[in-house]
Amino acid sequence: MFKSLFGDSARVISKSKKVSKRGRKTMSKRQKVLNLLNKGESVSWKALRSRFDLTSPRALVDTLRAEGNMIYVNKSAKGTSYRMGVPTKAIIAAGIKKLYGTPYAYRNA
Repeated sequence: MFKSLFGDSARVISKSKKVSKRGRKTMSKRQKVLNLLNKGESVSWKALRSRFDLTSPRALVDTLRAEGNMIYVNKSAKGTSYRMGVPTKAIIAAGIKKLYGTPYAYRNA
């Protein structure tokens, strides 16, 4: 008796009911790799390719560098690895010289 009263209408409501997703938004692969590099450890090319399903980890690293992150490449017999670092004074001086044409960040004009 109850099955005939509520069975069909309950099925229709459950199919048309929209379920809202709650929780965190998923992070992009770029952000996940950046978080991993920010931990300070070296990450191998193979690990980036397999863990994050990247076809070209080098392209992602180049993108992160273009955004201003200092990522160093270490090549050894084991393969290529990447790590986040702090730029040296020489690199900062070279950037200032390229931008301003002088080794100093200011001009007395």
